[in-house]
Amino acid sequence: MSGETEMGRRSFLALVGGAISALTLPCDKVIALETRQTAVEFNQSGYEKDRKMKNRLLIAYGSRCGSTGGVAEAIGQLLSAAGAAVDVNLVKNVNDLSPYQGVIAGSAIRMGKWLPEAVEFVKTHQDTLSRVPVAYFAVCLTMKEDTVENRRKALGYLDPVRKQFPRVKPLDIGLFAGAVDYTKLSFAYSLILKVKGAPEGDFRNWEAIRTWAAGVSPTLDGGRWGRTKASNRKFE
Repeated sequence: MSGETEMGRRSFLALVGGAISALTLPCDKVIALETRQTAVEFNQSGYEKDRKMKNRLLIAYGSRCGSTGGVAEAIGQLLSAAGAAVDVNLVKNVNDLSPYQGVIAGSAIRMGKWLPEAVEFVKTHQDTLSRVPVAYFAVCLTMKEDTVENRRKALGYLDPVRKQFPRVKPLDIGLFAGAVDYTKLSFAYSLILKVKGAPEGDFRNWEAIRTWAAGVSPTLDGGRWGRTKASNRKFE
């Protein structure tokens, strides 16, 4: 066997061994290892024209590589342009919900679940969230193709959150495609995606995101939640 062939065989075996190791890691370990030590820009903003408005809406999100932050920012921009006062923040940086009359909480999906910090956000603030209008959203590769079956599967990713915190009843749930950039993923998680044949690219459908945001746009009438026919769906 030539040296070149032997090196190729060793590389292949190393890749297979790494993939098997990654696939056998517990979900929480894979999620914890996911992001490399590289700079990832996360969106956190409040819109200047909204500063003095009393009725405010919070968009709180969990993200690993930034693509869910882009979705949250797009939702915030549309709602602000429609007349709402909006803050966009990472869930882990939100400590007080008292300034807000409505909350949109979302997360990237990893290993078929919301990120742990997004779940913790709902757990920590469930008393308040049970008293104000709430919507959820999820960002996942499953929604790369928006089919009935994929929507059913993606909606199932939120079942643990909804069952664990039944007092928090989302008025609507947004399901959106995300983006995959292997340079921003841990070795373990990138191997899992490659073994599953996950394509690399940005699959976010900005029109679908804006349409959903318009459907759950809050009114400024006493901070009550406005809904259009576009978002009038049942999730029970």
